[in-house]
Amino acid sequence: MDRFLEGRVAWVTGGASGMGKAMALALADAGANVAIGSLLAGAGKPAEGELAYLPGEHELKQAQEEIESRGVRAFAHGLDVTSDASVEEFHRAAVDALGPVDILANAAGITAEQTVCGHPDPLWHKVIDVNLNGIYRTSRLCLPVMIERSWGRIINIASTAASVGAPTSAAYCASKAGVVGLSRCVALEGAAHGVTCNAISPTWVETRFGASWMTDIAEVQEGRSGEAYIADARAANPQNRLIQPSEIGALACFLCRDEAAGLTMQDLTVSGGSLW
Repeated sequence: MDRFLEGRVAWVTGGASGMGKAMALALADAGANVAIGSLLAGAGKPAEGELAYLPGEHELKQAQEEIESRGVRAFAHGLDVTSDASVEEFHRAAVDALGPVDILANAAGITAEQTVCGHPDPLWHKVIDVNLNGIYRTSRLCLPVMIERSWGRIINIASTAASVGAPTSAAYCASKAGVVGLSRCVALEGAAHGVTCNAISPTWVETRFGASWMTDIAEVQEGRSGEAYIADARAANPQNRLIQPSEIGALACFLCRDEAAGLTMQDLTVSGGSLW
């Protein structure tokens, strides 16, 4: 196995589940020591109408053990990306445990199914705060040190929703478009200093969060089962499938290679040919 990230340190938000966990494991397979943080079940009060997957303590611990089984060190702790204090505390603890962050992968995210006309303000602000401001909070801590050390990789999970609208996903689409725009600015800020920044924009990915979201759309908006909606989503994809989390992990890992230094400021779509 190519351990080209031996000695590097990665921080993955949303790292206890879904795409975040897949990225964490892929980076660990390549030799990186990995810090994972997720908002855990029971931590904080969800906004009314918020759709999210919050792992439990046992899932965080299990993810840590899976990372360590790759022969690297891991740090795992609860993390609320909407809180400056939580982000700063996690960063300090992760650096104390593993060293300065070389790779930042932002996967923490939520959504909401609301029209613009009927959108509750608190829910709008929560989606933007998690999906967009959370990336700003982590990036502003890691980017200066990456610039100082003349090497860094920042990878942000956006979505095909960044460029394709949906009538009941205004906050999500707006937040993910913001992620793409922020990623481009970070890329240009780091370009002269060996730091790259890219967004990855997947379509539906086969995660617990994705299944929960599709089920909510099916049951609330369409009055049918989530299983039927998911089956239709597979059939509508030109490849007749959902994207797998491991595919996102593999792409994130590739972006960390020295051979990928010229890949920066990009919005990389992983959709199997679909638009959404």
